[in-house]
Amino acid sequence: MKKISGNKLLVKALKEEGVDTLFGYPGACTIDISDELYKQDFTKVILPRQEVALVHEADAYARSTGKVGVCLVTSGPGATNLVTGLATAYYDSVPLVCFTGQVARHLIGNDAFQEVDIVGITRSITKYGVTVRHREDLGRIVKEAFYIARSGRPGPVLIDLPKDVMGELGSGDYPTEVNIRGYRPNTQVHIGQLKKALKMLGKAKRPLFLAGGGVNIARANKEFTELVERTCIPVVTTVMGRGAIATNHPLYVGNLGMHGAYACNMAVGECDLLFSIGTRFNDRITGKLHSFAPHAQIVHIDIDTAAISKNVQVDVPIVADAKEAITRMLEYVTECDTKKWLDEVDKWKCEHPMQMKKKPIMTPQDVIDTINRVFDEAIVVTDVGQHQMFTAQFIELNEKKRLLMSGGLGTMGYGLPGAIGAKIGNPDVPVISISGDGGMQMNIQELATAVLEELPIISCIFNNNNLGMVRQWQKLFYGKRYSMTCLRSGAACRGRCGEVECPTYTPDFIKLAESYGARGIRVTRTEEIEPALCEALKSVKTPYIIEFEIDPEDLVYPMIQPGGTLEDMILDC
Repeated sequence: MKKISGNKLLVKALKEEGVDTLFGYPGACTIDISDELYKQDFTKVILPRQEVALVHEADAYARSTGKVGVCLVTSGPGATNLVTGLATAYYDSVPLVCFTGQVARHLIGNDAFQEVDIVGITRSITKYGVTVRHREDLGRIVKEAFYIARSGRPGPVLIDLPKDVMGELGSGDYPTEVNIRGYRPNTQVHIGQLKKALKMLGKAKRPLFLAGGGVNIARANKEFTELVERTCIPVVTTVMGRGAIATNHPLYVGNLGMHGAYACNMAVGECDLLFSIGTRFNDRITGKLHSFAPHAQIVHIDIDTAAISKNVQVDVPIVADAKEAITRMLEYVTECDTKKWLDEVDKWKCEHPMQMKKKPIMTPQDVIDTINRVFDEAIVVTDVGQHQMFTAQFIELNEKKRLLMSGGLGTMGYGLPGAIGAKIGNPDVPVISISGDGGMQMNIQELATAVLEELPIISCIFNNNNLGMVRQWQKLFYGKRYSMTCLRSGAACRGRCGEVECPTYTPDFIKLAESYGARGIRVTRTEEIEPALCEALKSVKTPYIIEFEIDPEDLVYPMIQPGGTLEDMILDC
């Protein structure tokens, strides 16, 4: 076979892996790869406005399609700008393959221009990272990267490409198989452990399913719903697990944890068997570990061996893919006697329903309830903050409505680029981002990407003039000392808050949208919400910003007190 450059082999590899979309930003160390991409026609190359947003776009593309997201950036700052996005993908188990340019091999270690040890920097937040040192290894390494990213517990893989290696001629063969010594991810279910867990399930008087993000990642929603209906066991979810079963299902209770529903947190405290699938039991759902599910035996199904008994000691560990495990469970389960238990859970739901207080002014729940009503099908992408928790509490999800967010890392700035990636991957589905005014400004430059790619995404901004989640903590636990959270604060009022008139809020989101070529609508009253959403929904090529003026005193309840248990809920104040 004719010898070809590493650059040509990389592009060939992308074709062999079925990559139809690549998110890239060019530079000196990747310009030759860009040149090869220019000559091909099988993959769409998206040029975002910054690498930080680029990796979020690839991330949401992957989450929403089930494909591997692919990034290409240059060396130095191009590579380091990936760090936050890689960590976001790592903690949420998102399959990415990220290619970074690197200086020529003889310059590595000499503090060359735009040289960083990106493999070393990202070692703890990637599933695998490697610098390609030899041209003959390139095809094998790329093949392995895609396999590692999507197998087992999915995650990001980083491949560092020295410029001279990519310029070398070598074989044009691209492997068809992968054989990685020591890497054999388990997906099969240990039937003995599964039967042991099901025996416990049959004896339990107050069983409870806990569904985490792993159920959604495995796309096991249909199977999980069948399992729940066949057993008649109530379900609580983590924030990332919301949507594992339709939110209007009679056996669905809600989210548990720091901002979870009262009934969910009470159910976890009183259940005698917690059957968890695809969750890491992080601190946001457990509260104080010693008091988490104190009366329960715990079954834990997870694809990642390291996640089991890492935070919460479990009684029956099962290492398996969520979909595979649930499918096998369906072969054995029967209906459980849960009538009394369900009545008790329903009583908690009635005592403290998940809803905000009715007010004469517009509330976040008013906006989300209207989204639920207007959209029969949608992908909703959130940023991070109060608006994220409001969305997680009130958004309705089913087989046609999905929710994407940064859960494990809690990355502000994810919303807008996430919506762009989701829309590129799902062009026929309405995509809505919900951001706060703080998070929106972290990657607002991506409006240019949305406009130029003709993506009619709808960006909802909950503008309360503050960094709302931190302000909420300051109000409840720091004596209302609002330090560094007012987004109007500046030289004109510093040290004189309350004594002088507040500066005008900046930016004007509507004018900013128009300057990018997008459209903007400002909503101040409840009756304006639906017309604004319907107007935006008519667009076929132009992104919309809808700015909702939100009261900064609207807080997310319930809330677990810092260092508290799931029963230490602040319900309102």
